[in-house]
Amino acid sequence: MKVFNSKLDNKSNTYRQRRSYMLQLLSELNLRKKQIVEKSPDAVAKLQTRGKYPAREKIRRVLDPGTQPLEAGLFAAWDMYHDIPGGYPSAGTIVQIGRVAGKLAVIVANDPLVKSGAWVEITCKKNLRAQEIAMENRLPIIYMVDSAGVNLERQAEIFPDREHFGRIFRNNAKMAAMGIPQISVVFGFSVAGGAYLPSMSSDLAMITEHSSMFLAGPFLVKAAVGQEVDMETLGGAEMHNAISGVADYRFDTEDEAFAFIRNQMAMLGANSRAPFDRITPEAPQFDPDELLGILPDNAAGTYDMREILARLVDGSRFEEYKPEFGKSIFTGFARLGGFAVGIVANQGMPVKRQMPPDHLGRPQPPQVQMGNVIYSDSANKASHFIMLCNERKIPLIFLHDVTGFMIGKQAENGGIIQDGAQFVNVQANSVVPKLTVVIRNSFGAGNYAMCGKAYDPRLIFGWPTAKIAVMDGGIAADTVLLTKKELSDEERQAFRKKLIDKYNAEASPYFTAARLMIDGILDPRDTRQTLIAGLEMAANNPELGEFKTGVMRM
Repeated sequence: MKVFNSKLDNKSNTYRQRRSYMLQLLSELNLRKKQIVEKSPDAVAKLQTRGKYPAREKIRRVLDPGTQPLEAGLFAAWDMYHDIPGGYPSAGTIVQIGRVAGKLAVIVANDPLVKSGAWVEITCKKNLRAQEIAMENRLPIIYMVDSAGVNLERQAEIFPDREHFGRIFRNNAKMAAMGIPQISVVFGFSVAGGAYLPSMSSDLAMITEHSSMFLAGPFLVKAAVGQEVDMETLGGAEMHNAISGVADYRFDTEDEAFAFIRNQMAMLGANSRAPFDRITPEAPQFDPDELLGILPDNAAGTYDMREILARLVDGSRFEEYKPEFGKSIFTGFARLGGFAVGIVANQGMPVKRQMPPDHLGRPQPPQVQMGNVIYSDSANKASHFIMLCNERKIPLIFLHDVTGFMIGKQAENGGIIQDGAQFVNVQANSVVPKLTVVIRNSFGAGNYAMCGKAYDPRLIFGWPTAKIAVMDGGIAADTVLLTKKELSDEERQAFRKKLIDKYNAEASPYFTAARLMIDGILDPRDTRQTLIAGLEMAANNPELGEFKTGVMRM
């Protein structure tokens, strides 16, 4: 593979302007992260007087020292629960993937400082996402339980549907059947249906005078059956260890529980590994810090996606597949953290397409195409490339900057619907691990074809510049206005502005991350390490399944 010949001028005004814009976005990102992560000192002090640690500190004390976990769902529930004082930071649950006793694990910790760990809809969705990551990658999962159960004022959001609370326990059972270790420690409350989660785990530990686990607490028991019983007698650590047998271990302190978790992880037997090729990793030859100055600071700006790739992949080397064909999509092979990977990325600048002769055989001039639009030739190239990677057991990386598939008379006559359908078919049936990063735009069916959330990426993150929507807000507004001929010019302007503002708000990476449409928002400089972490996760599951597409209309 050849080293990419970068043409990025990091001394130019354009670079400095673009970098300044990205730094502004990162400043906002870091401020919002801080607002989520930092807790009230008084609340933390109150926990400590009871011999308890904050949720993030619990996780830190279990992880291997010096290792950096990957967090999923940090921005879950961001700016959503305005009727609840303080909102629901991180949906009241922390999910991290990290190394414990040298082995990768998913860690799920309820945050008792967020409404006593009670669950709302997004909390449920986040826990399901954590279980999904564990199941897809065959990773052990550690539950740090401290939850008052369902937020009873919002029960309709979380109780009866397929992807609601009951799905958690269904997944407990499925993971048990798959042989995935589930280690639970109840650090505080574990109430009502939530008590099934630890009780369905492989191991269950409780902490003396801290833990309580029951289907109904003392107040409900009194109201429903007339019994008066204290919390310890009803469901304390001693009772569940000595009498009911629901729990397996009892500890006097949280520190003892942390040691228990680490010991259980240390004794897990090794799994067979996925058949991915991996060699010694190599750093990129170009500085990843320069990623901050590549993306335009305006919608009309252009850039070369290869400049981004050169600052992500090992040695800044890649072998481009079909470089002269379907140029609005980049496809190529590279290594990332030593892993062989296939890359599918939208181009960020106009490209020239060599046109075939007309019906009389006369040569036609090259056609300039928009880089971030998917044309028929690009769709066909990408479909073939995804099939190649499945044939060769090579994981796939998708980098989004796509405004959708090409439209218009020429595109429709050329069969763009069918070429797009073939692309989506291959994507849906791909069996190798897929990791997705939304760099800038991710609109319409382009989101589907490029492995958006609906197409099962093992991880999906966005940059602060990410926008995910059915289409650009301005185009959406202009389309709708064609149907509103009765409006005056003033009303049309007001309507257009309102709809564009709505689209911009809903396309924001914070909006999509809050609803777990993406797993988080990345500083571009963290992209390489995040993708490597995803590949290391994926390598833990040796089962890929058989790649087949069924009937494909050609």
